[in-house]
Amino acid sequence: MRAAGGEININRFFAAHPNHPEIALVLKEPDQKDNIGGGWHTDHSYDHEPALGSILAARKLPPQGGSTVFASMYKAYDALPQELKTRLRGLRAVHSVQHVFGSRAAEYRPSDTRNGRIGNSEAADQMPDVSHPIVLSHPLSRKKAIFVNPGFTTRIEGLEEAESEALLKALFAHCLQPKFHHEFQWEPGSVAFWDNRATWHFARNDYHGHRRLMHRITIEGCAIH
Repeated sequence: MRAAGGEININRFFAAHPNHPEIALVLKEPDQKDNIGGGWHTDHSYDHEPALGSILAARKLPPQGGSTVFASMYKAYDALPQELKTRLRGLRAVHSVQHVFGSRAAEYRPSDTRNGRIGNSEAADQMPDVSHPIVLSHPLSRKKAIFVNPGFTTRIEGLEEAESEALLKALFAHCLQPKFHHEFQWEPGSVAFWDNRATWHFARNDYHGHRRLMHRITIEGCAIH
């Protein structure tokens, strides 16, 4: 099945729509504490060919709250000091799904309050880590963007652990500056379509006691360089 721009990536870890398995359910019930996507991340950066983008449609919204914040990795790269741009040239980072969705993951344990919203840890355990350039040239625009994220990037290849951790922390702190961000306020029926190669995002978890249901599809991408 195809969406705008390419094939649909059938989500391996989120609960699926009962009639349309290509649609992943991004759901929080009134009695649940944790939400899905409540930390900065880039969808599917852990795949060998990262997703082109994601499409999210609002189906049930809380009376207030529940916005999604996006960060431009184009703007974040452009604002880097030249010496850091030079340092990053040619470096690659490792992205992993196991520490988030695997059986040993702390965030998405089957016993927590997610109650079936997240699963299939066996598939995550079998997925090897992947390596991507820290700075990519976008496959379409050719513009440079930062391609590491707090959710799935675990280390930088070829660096000692302490140096890798320090550099990633510095990059994350740089990208978290509000001047790179846009907050999307959902309304009933709203649809957002974003490019995963050039953005981070996170969903605010500020609507406890209310239901929020979103339908998401993810579009296959291509290798990045």
